[in-house]
Amino acid sequence: MNNFVPASAGMPEIARRAAEAKERLARVSATATSSDGAVTVTVNTAGALQELSFGPRADELPRTRLAQAVLAAARRAQLDAAQQLTGIMAPVIGERSAAMEFLKEQIPAPEVPAEEVRRKPPSDDDFGGPILRRGL
Repeated sequence: MNNFVPASAGMPEIARRAAEAKERLARVSATATSSDGAVTVTVNTAGALQELSFGPRADELPRTRLAQAVLAAARRAQLDAAQQLTGIMAPVIGERSAAMEFLKEQIPAPEVPAEEVRRKPPSDDDFGGPILRRGL
């Protein structure tokens, strides 16, 4: 008895999952609002800015602070979009596959926005961590 299954036997399922992922990816967007409500941004799957709006609080902020709020909100939205992307792609390429690892490596590590740094109390982990990881 021959248990050989041609490689093409699984192709219809792979094609179906890929088509479904393509449809879902076309609809991915992520929106984030600054903690003070001054700024709201929406990005697409690639993290590109799609919408930008300012709340009433934006008029009270200096330009530099407003720019920081835009960037911080955009980073949070980009992280959300990236998480959606990996969630959509996992069933297609495999959650623990080399392709998924490659995809995750292409997503920049999130930076902590300045507004969150000011609110976060220091911990023992904050001292020396990055220096030790750099091998200095």
